[in-house]
Amino acid sequence: MRQILQHLQFESLAFPPLECALTEPNGLLAIGGDLSSKRLINAYRHGIFPWYSENDPLMWWSPNPRAIIYTDNIKVNRTLQKALKKTQYQVTLNQAFPEVIKYCADAPFRKEETWIVNDMQNAYLALHNKGFAHSIEVWMEGELVGGLYGVAINGYFSGESMFYKKSNASKFALIHIAQLLETIDIKFIDCQMLNPFLADMGAIEISRDEFVRLKDEAIQISVPDNFWRSRIL
Repeated sequence: MRQILQHLQFESLAFPPLECALTEPNGLLAIGGDLSSKRLINAYRHGIFPWYSENDPLMWWSPNPRAIIYTDNIKVNRTLQKALKKTQYQVTLNQAFPEVIKYCADAPFRKEETWIVNDMQNAYLALHNKGFAHSIEVWMEGELVGGLYGVAINGYFSGESMFYKKSNASKFALIHIAQLLETIDIKFIDCQMLNPFLADMGAIEISRDEFVRLKDEAIQISVPDNFWRSRIL
């Protein structure tokens, strides 16, 4: 059966049902609309995220399968265990969100064209200012050397991107966000799509239906009012 790509209307925040997503490219659900905070929040509530490159139309995705990491199943090999014990890194929460997203966009290890274009950066900064987007920062001697950012709706956290300038810095960020979420019984981090780095850290793929079930459960988890306050972890 021929699949038809859905076009979003500016006057409506509605998305097509997830089962309308294309199988090739995997998970492309719709194009168009905008990056307003209301639309982004509605997208994440449904397990949908934007991903596109400069000069491309705005594209929305819900891949099947979906990559997640269970917060109690982060893989820490012996080398990383030793680094954790000896580290001089300091890890913080929500102390440098604009810098983190900028570094993620311009990460020197990124071979392909960045998808974190200026409009995306501005949209997620607006989400951060509204309390929906958060960053983990890794510092060494006062220099920001790694981090990640993502979107949280109640107990559902969807990781967006990460960067490192020093060895293991992005791994430290991922470990600390998992440990932080686990303190309030949040079971998983949405990783969206699997890559070798995430697989090495313990990410697995699950079906879209199973992901939606887990996501809906997580959204019902109430997060303490001060949980995302800026602080040292």
